[in-house]
Amino acid sequence: MVQKEVAQRIVAEVGTRSYGRLSVMIQYFCNCQYLFDVAPASFTPPPKVDSAIIRLTPHNAPVVSIKDFTIFSEIVRTAFNQRRKTISNALKSMLLPETLNDCNIDRRLRAENLTLQDFACLANSVVAGSSS
Repeated sequence: MVQKEVAQRIVAEVGTRSYGRLSVMIQYFCNCQYLFDVAPASFTPPPKVDSAIIRLTPHNAPVVSIKDFTIFSEIVRTAFNQRRKTISNALKSMLLPETLNDCNIDRRLRAENLTLQDFACLANSVVAGSSS
């Protein structure tokens, strides 16, 4: 059980307003399901926030292949720290211009439009570029 707003962020889908760093990072590790709301009246004293029950089921195997989790995490963090910027501007200090093309990502998209697979591709491209 977590605050309803946090639950919505955890289970958010790509392209939605709630989709962010928390969504990407938790969905990398777990299948996330929103189960139901819990009203404040269910508690004594009632809190000033709504709660929700979610189910987090760890993946048996990674849903995407990531060569370096630290780089993946840094790319996701940087992209969402500047979420109003296009992905090419938000990540320009971390990526070569052709990296977005190599991953088939439109440079005009924003972080909330990138899938877990897109972030994995970017991270893996950075790792491959640094080892050459």
